[in-house]
Amino acid sequence: MRKDRRPAARIGKVLVANRGEIAIRVMRACRELGIRSIAVYSDADANAPHVESADEAQRIGPAPATESYLHIPNLLEAARVSGADAVHPGYGFLSESAAFAEAVEAAGLVWIGPPPATQRALGNKLAARRAVVDAGVPVVPGLMVPLEDGDVPDLAEIGLPAMLKAAAGGGGRGMRRIEAGNELPAALAAARREALAAFADGTVYLERLVSPARHVEVQLLGDRQGNLACLGERDCSVQRRHQKLVEESPSPAVTPAIREALYDSARRVAGTVAFDNAATVEFLLDAEGRHFFLEMNTRLQVEHGVTELVTGLDLVAWQIRIAQGERLPAEVLEPALRGNAVEVRIYAEDPWDGFRPRAGRVTTWREPAGPGIRVDAAVRPGLELTPEYDPLLGKLMVHAVDRPAMVARLRRALDETLIGGLQTDLGFHRWLVDQPGFATGEYDTDLVASVWGNGPELVSGLADLAATAAAEARAAQPPPRAKAGGDPPGSAWAARARAEALRQ
Repeated sequence: MRKDRRPAARIGKVLVANRGEIAIRVMRACRELGIRSIAVYSDADANAPHVESADEAQRIGPAPATESYLHIPNLLEAARVSGADAVHPGYGFLSESAAFAEAVEAAGLVWIGPPPATQRALGNKLAARRAVVDAGVPVVPGLMVPLEDGDVPDLAEIGLPAMLKAAAGGGGRGMRRIEAGNELPAALAAARREALAAFADGTVYLERLVSPARHVEVQLLGDRQGNLACLGERDCSVQRRHQKLVEESPSPAVTPAIREALYDSARRVAGTVAFDNAATVEFLLDAEGRHFFLEMNTRLQVEHGVTELVTGLDLVAWQIRIAQGERLPAEVLEPALRGNAVEVRIYAEDPWDGFRPRAGRVTTWREPAGPGIRVDAAVRPGLELTPEYDPLLGKLMVHAVDRPAMVARLRRALDETLIGGLQTDLGFHRWLVDQPGFATGEYDTDLVASVWGNGPELVSGLADLAATAAAEARAAQPPPRAKAGGDPPGSAWAARARAEALRQ
């Protein structure tokens, strides 16, 4: 049993160093635990929903994230002025910044998350690859050292196609696919530039591309007494630009034997560091059922709600309770997994234009309801979306007794959802649930690129219909009721849907 590394302390006030739906999610957990929450906001977020949800709020700077949500001195000053005793970073922004975690603890505050040393040890993918190999965890064949300009690696040994990856980050940035050796120099230069701009670290390495593959992750929760829980797996294979769109639990591709192998590897990865709190170990699963370590995310994941639905646990509350020194009880260490759950991420982006982000004003927001429905969001009518921040509007989750019932419930929930005023990916999600591969669970990480492509094309000669529908939407106050697919009749999705209907 490991000895406590950080002193336990009762928490009375939590500063939530984030915005949007995750900030509200943390604040709700705090309220249920009898803890006061403190919101932080930039000038662009002065009237944002997460500010209204908190017990107190502190301004932290101008709109750019580098001057507000990523500005450590401003966040620490907000914590000092408000009298916070703890900081929860949410996900994104500084959630995996060892420097921020260290600064929080140096200021005498409780860091609600894995220790800074854990973040530092596993934050670099290349260093993590070396550590987990020593622990007996399989990794994708590839380099264990950085790739420098002019290097000529043995591509025959690595295998083609291959992937260049940034050692310091994720989200698809700093990644390039290599089909032939002559592509490497230009791709390496581009990947290093992108990684340097995104993460201030241009370190890049090369590994074999595993395809077809499923992207599967194991949720971990550990206390400060050395107890570790594996809370099921999530399948995150529906992606665009190497970023997740849909997550479900359990994975349709995971058998009991594969699950035990994933759990064993996840425990080994956690054992390479002095770990506690919440983290996720991510793997690739190939067509033969073999798994390969990708990375360990030392924070709460966007998709944590899927695990909450199948376990009945409040992961955010347990993060706080662990930070206060509580021991995980038997019902957490050996949870009963019930039914199937899925989450679709609702983004303000256009699936017909490469899923590019869209800014604008939300004119209508109607959430689905009924049994097994959960929506985590920070949206209301009239909200202006700024291009300064991530375009995630919210997350629609459903839970059901089995996977067929889950898919049917998701279909119904999407049909009930209405978002007006800007383009979203609701149309893509409504298309997805009707795809045979998704309905049966037989899909992989190439689904969006290979099946969706650029989306259904407009029928030739009906371009004027889209313009007319858009004009109707601008004139309507409020926008008319949605058709199947979720967006108002003036949206790009509905215009295309109407065009497709005319072709039938």
